Amino acid sequence: MKRTFDIVMSALLLLIFSPIMIGTAIAVRLDSPGKALYTQTRVGRGLRPFRIYKFRSMVADADKIGGHSTHKGDARVTKVGRFIRKTSLDELPQLLNVLKGDMSLVGPRPDVPAQESQYEPYEWIKRHRVRPGITGLAQATLRSAAKPGERTRLDLEYVDTASVWRDIVILGQTARQVLGRGGY
Repeated sequence: MKRTFDIVMSALLLLIFSPIMIGTAIAVRLDSPGKALYTQTRVGRGLRPFRIYKFRSMVADADKIGGHSTHKGDARVTKVGRFIRKTSLDELPQLLNVLKGDMSLVGPRPDVPAQESQYEPYEWIKRHRVRPGITGLAQATLRSAAKPGERTRLDLEYVDTASVWRDIVILGQTARQVLGRGGY
């Protein structure tokens, strides 16, 4: 049921947001040199690696300049990048990851492999029992303000309580977060 929900909703959202995605791709390309889409290896369900798609919000080769996470005022983030991060437009290409089956609309945000060291072994294994999501419980409730420990606690709580109904509630909460206060 969850996978069917993901397929139907991601296809519908791709159709609805395609004009915005085209505009975002153009804005990214005009703002700074480099490709509009950024791909990166992330860890998926069952610890399987996959390539995540995002609109590029940082300068080209930003991962070679700094670490895997960003902070408020990070100089690697471009002008357009600040806007698409605040509005979460940078995440829209992940709807393709959902269609492919690498991700779900809702689940723990996918980590890069290097983040494994930030978890206890049982936490790392548990959070990868489900597909990672475009949004998750931590993003829906705390947005960018979630501290690593809070995010882990909420990710593990989601794994224990995942359901289609819970996903619908989390998607609604995420929409309120993005429309209400955005990210940083």
